[in-house]
Amino acid sequence: MNFTRWSARLPGTQRRAAARDDHSSVPAARAESLRPTTAATPPDDTSEPSPAPGPSLEALSARELLGRLPAPVALLHGPEHRITYVNAAYTSAFGPRPCGVPAAEAMPELDELSLLPLMDQVLRSGTPRTVKSRKVRAGSSYTVTCTPVATGDPDGGDGEPGVLVYATDVTDHAEAAERLRASERRHRETAVTLQRSLLPQDLEQPDDLRIAATYQPGGTDAAVGGDWYDVITLGAGRTALVIGDVMGRGVRAAAVMGQLRTAVRAYARLDLPPHEVLQLLDVLAAEIDASQIATCAYAVHDPNEGHLVYASAGHLPILVCDEDGTVHRAEDPTGPPLGTGGWVHTSGTIPLPPGSTAVLYTDGLVERRSEDIDEGVASLERALAGAKGSPQVVCDRLIRALGVTAEHDDDVAVLVVQHPARTGPSAELFHNASLDLLGGIEAAPRARAFATGVLASWRFPVELCDLGVLAASELVANSLQHGTPPMRLGLRRTDRRLIIEVTDGDDHLPRRRRAEPADEAGRGISIVATIASSWGSRRTPGGGKAVWCEFSLPG
Repeated sequence: MNFTRWSARLPGTQRRAAARDDHSSVPAARAESLRPTTAATPPDDTSEPSPAPGPSLEALSARELLGRLPAPVALLHGPEHRITYVNAAYTSAFGPRPCGVPAAEAMPELDELSLLPLMDQVLRSGTPRTVKSRKVRAGSSYTVTCTPVATGDPDGGDGEPGVLVYATDVTDHAEAAERLRASERRHRETAVTLQRSLLPQDLEQPDDLRIAATYQPGGTDAAVGGDWYDVITLGAGRTALVIGDVMGRGVRAAAVMGQLRTAVRAYARLDLPPHEVLQLLDVLAAEIDASQIATCAYAVHDPNEGHLVYASAGHLPILVCDEDGTVHRAEDPTGPPLGTGGWVHTSGTIPLPPGSTAVLYTDGLVERRSEDIDEGVASLERALAGAKGSPQVVCDRLIRALGVTAEHDDDVAVLVVQHPARTGPSAELFHNASLDLLGGIEAAPRARAFATGVLASWRFPVELCDLGVLAASELVANSLQHGTPPMRLGLRRTDRRLIIEVTDGDDHLPRRRRAEPADEAGRGISIVATIASSWGSRRTPGGGKAVWCEFSLPG
């Protein structure tokens, strides 16, 4: 078989070997001259005899050279890819193949490896092509290179161009890579499971707000991050909204996120101003892991105030969209990320009137490598201005508008808060009433009479009216005894609860204690805690306090 014409395409030593005709036509003297020679050495009785030198690469024909290769090799010619030659390694891997038969009929492994269309491309372009790590039915994986051959053997290829197929068994490498990918998938699934388990499973839904949230981990090639959010009802109709981001990837970031979220919920129960919550969280973050950088925005909504009071530790600004589509950005105040220490955080306010929507989000929603982050925030503002519908619908529209897909390379958390504008029958379920108390002996009777009239006008059952009047009387009496003017009694009805709150000018918070039988006082808070669904107290701006209790409405 003559391989002279196509051997010019072979690299290196294969080309030099293929430059010869079949080795049977080489004169013996010339073949002998091509063998490697060694310098003469004196005989040594103690040395072992040297092995007889084998033929040099120059002395091997192309057939012999390909036959000695441990990798499967096949030569095919013509547009039908007729089989011209297969070496022993090919036969061992795939079985014997008859010469002169089209590959599509006698070499099913080439179809399994998707090589037949590839060989057509090689013949047309004259350019080698390689496919990596393709698997055959037997389970082995091969990387295959198809190299064009200029002309074929006159006996087998009829002078037609051909393709030399060279396959490398990479089964061990492919299996190791698959094990590594499986391990990475398990690790990521563990982190995602941990991350999702640390996020709120069911968002708390305050009476006065409608809230939805979305969390989307980064693409399958990215480790999960530390994005998180939370909604915390504080009592008396007030709600805390939290969004945060722990920098970094993997289980560690998710674990730090879980600790911070738990701490925020604990600090929120103290009903502190937002900047004081972040001040406590800043110290804790440094104790958890000083090397981890975390950002957080904490906001509180009070239905009686009509705005959000917020503080930010290095987090992106909260956005609020009015009912007419105007978007406002809460720029200041913003402090450094959590854990840096040495910074005194402050609180700011942003209006949240009825009909408006607030959005809290992490940087994965707006940050892109190709643009400044301010451009991403501006894109979010434009998307928010045109996003209508329920909070969940707004969440989904913002995700789509910002181009976040399943392959997105960063985690994304979005919290959408709507303050609905209620009209008609819905508005009839929400009422407010308040009374300023000047103090003196007439304050308690006035408070009882006011509460009785208001609760009756709201058409509460008699039992609930009696409990509400008793709670209002006890809270007012406690304020008269331990507080200072100005004092105010407030009553609020929602679709789910009755809220009674008394404010005064003293900042000493009451606590529940056990009164002895001989004590003439000290039972007021215990009575309120017993008859109400919940109660609490907090300091108010200006140095005063508010004490409140709630009753769940029947039905």
